[in-house]
Amino acid sequence: MGLHPVPEGHVAAVVTTLEMQKRPAARPMPPSPFRLVRWDAPDPAKYRALFARVGGPWLWYSRLVMDDARLIALTHRPETQVQVVTDRAGVEVGLLELSHTTAALCMIDYFGLIPELTGAGHGRWLMAMAMALAWRPGVECVRVNTCSLDHPSALNFYRAQGFEAVGRTVETFADPRLIGVLDESLAPQVPLLRRR
Repeated sequence: MGLHPVPEGHVAAVVTTLEMQKRPAARPMPPSPFRLVRWDAPDPAKYRALFARVGGPWLWYSRLVMDDARLIALTHRPETQVQVVTDRAGVEVGLLELSHTTAALCMIDYFGLIPELTGAGHGRWLMAMAMALAWRPGVECVRVNTCSLDHPSALNFYRAQGFEAVGRTVETFADPRLIGVLDESLAPQVPLLRRR
């Protein structure tokens, strides 16, 4: 046991990997005022804008620092589905991204709603939609990662949906607020540690 220093200007997160090994029993679809719309070939700038809106409060940054070619390679490939949650006016308010990397495995790469919608029960609807898309014929496992920087209820939410924790890792990375990728006002729950 011991404490391990995090490099200056970096943040650390404990990442929990969760899996669902069998398709959940059918249940009624939770009501929702939202729709799920597939982005077959998302424009990189539009994708990044939604990614930052949904994930900025939790320090999602990886897709924000990719060049267009790399982002397109990931989001336009046949095994990836980018689904966008839209409200009645057609405004994008959430992101669901799935990858069927093998015939038997589906990864939930990104799952989230804008901060104004969290905690209102909309996540159950979005997860029901995710399950309908993830469990296509031949799939034997659905996997998702969450981390200690995510919404405080994220881990318990996934477990309540039937996922079981199967692994834990630690990730460190340059604080995206200090390198200009995200606004410094985001994620106030994570202390911003400047160089002394």
